[in-house]
Amino acid sequence: MKAIFYSLIVTLFSAIPALASSGEGAAETVRNLTASPYGYAALVLFVLAYTLVIFEEKIHLRKSKPVMLAAGVIWVLLAILYKQLGHPEAIHDAILHNIMEYSELMLFLLVAMTYINSMEERNVFQALRSWLVTRGFSLRVVFWITGLLAFVISPIADNLTTALLMGAVVLAVAGDNKKFIAIACINIVVGANAGGAFSPFGDITTLMVWQTGKVQFIQFFALFLPSLVNWLIPAFIMSFFISKERPDAADEKVVMKFGAKRIILLFLMTIVTAVSFHNFLEMPPAAGMMLGLSYLGFFSYYIKRHEHRQLEYDNPLGVRANGDVPAPFDLFRRVARAEWDTLLFFYGVILCVGGLSQFGYLAMVSNSMYHDLGATPANTLVGILSAIVDNIPVMFAVLTMDPAMSLGQWLLVTLTAGVGGSLLSIGSAAGVALMGSARGHYTFGAHLKWAPVVALGYAASIYCHMLVNSKLF
Repeated sequence: MKAIFYSLIVTLFSAIPALASSGEGAAETVRNLTASPYGYAALVLFVLAYTLVIFEEKIHLRKSKPVMLAAGVIWVLLAILYKQLGHPEAIHDAILHNIMEYSELMLFLLVAMTYINSMEERNVFQALRSWLVTRGFSLRVVFWITGLLAFVISPIADNLTTALLMGAVVLAVAGDNKKFIAIACINIVVGANAGGAFSPFGDITTLMVWQTGKVQFIQFFALFLPSLVNWLIPAFIMSFFISKERPDAADEKVVMKFGAKRIILLFLMTIVTAVSFHNFLEMPPAAGMMLGLSYLGFFSYYIKRHEHRQLEYDNPLGVRANGDVPAPFDLFRRVARAEWDTLLFFYGVILCVGGLSQFGYLAMVSNSMYHDLGATPANTLVGILSAIVDNIPVMFAVLTMDPAMSLGQWLLVTLTAGVGGSLLSIGSAAGVALMGSARGHYTFGAHLKWAPVVALGYAASIYCHMLVNSKLF
C-alpha cells in the first residue's frame, strides 16, 4: 500500500512542467534537468517531507515544518544547478513568481481566518451550536440538519471550521452512540466539501482557480447542482441507517457578544469588496480582502471602547468576582490566532511544487494525462488522487500544467478536486479535523466502510455536471 501511495505521489508531482518562463535558452535548459542528480534529490526530498505530513497525527510534527524545509533545500539545489548551467538569473524570476503566488493566497486566507476567529470570539458559532443542541431533535433530524448546514456554511466559511462546528453538535447530541457519530461525521465531511466546491471562498482549491482567472466568480455557481447531488445521494442512503431516537435536549444556552452580527455583515462586505476588486478593477482579490480587514480594524476599535465603558459602568474596579480582568476585543489577537501552521504549510507546498516544476520532471506524464487519456478522465483521476494526496498540491499541479481546457473542464477539475477528498477520511482538512475531535468514533476504517456510497455521489456529481453544464464543454 505504501509503495502504491509513494508511486502516486511521484507520478503526480513529476507530471508538472516548468512554472516560470525565463527566456527560450533557460526554458530549453529546464527540459534537460530531468536526469540531473539534483532533480532526483529534490523529488526524493519532497516525497520524504510529504510522508511526514501524512503521519502528522502519529508523530506529532506540525505539517508545515517538513515541507518548508524541503522547499528551501529544493530551491537551493535549483540555484546551484542553474549557476552551473550559466543561467543564475533565471532562478530569481522563477522563485519570485512562486512567492507572489503564495503571498496572494496567504493574505486572502489570513483575512478570512481573522474574521472567522472574530466571529468565534463573539460566540457566533457557539450560539448556533447551542440552539441546535437545545431543540430536542431526533437523531435522523440532527443528521440532516448538520449535513445541510455543513453544505450551506462551507461556501462562506472554510470547510474545516464548518466541520468542527457541526461535529461538536453531533457529539453533544449523540452521547455514546458510536454508530450515529461515525455516519453523521461522514455526512458532515461530504457536505462541507461539496458546499465548498461551488464557491471561490469554500475551499483553497476553488480560491486558487478563481485567483488565476480560470473561472470567474459567477461561473462557480454552475457547480451548485452537481455539488448538491454529491452530498444528497450519500446522505439519502446513509439516512436509512439512522434511528429516529430522540435524545434528551441539553440545557446549554449561549448568547452572542456585542457586535457579533455586525462582524458577520462586515465579513460579507469584505467578500463583496474582494469580488469587486477582481471583477471590476482587475486587481487581486487579496487586495480587496486587506481593505475589508480595515473594516474590522475600525469596528474592533469601537467594540473595545464600548466594552471599556461597559466595564467601568458595571464594575468601577474593572475586575470580575474571581479577580480576573476581562480582555476587550483585540483585532491583533484574532490575527495571531490564525492557523499559521496551515498558512506556512501552503508556503511549503507551493514552493516545493514550483521547484519540482522548474526541474521539468517527466513532462510526458502530464501530456499523457490530458492528451492521451483526455481531459475528462484526467480530471476525474485528479479527484481520486486528492483523496490520497491533499487536494491543494494536486490542484496547484493542475494549474501549473495549465492544460488547454474548456470552461466546463476547468469547472470539472474544480469539482473533483473539491469533493474527491470525501472519498477517504484523510482526503480533506474536514475529515482529518473530525478524526481528531471525534477520536475513537469517527475513524479511517469507519469512513472506508461507506466509501462506495460516497463514490456513488462522486460519480453522480460528475455526470450531473456534464449533463446540466454541457454547453460549457
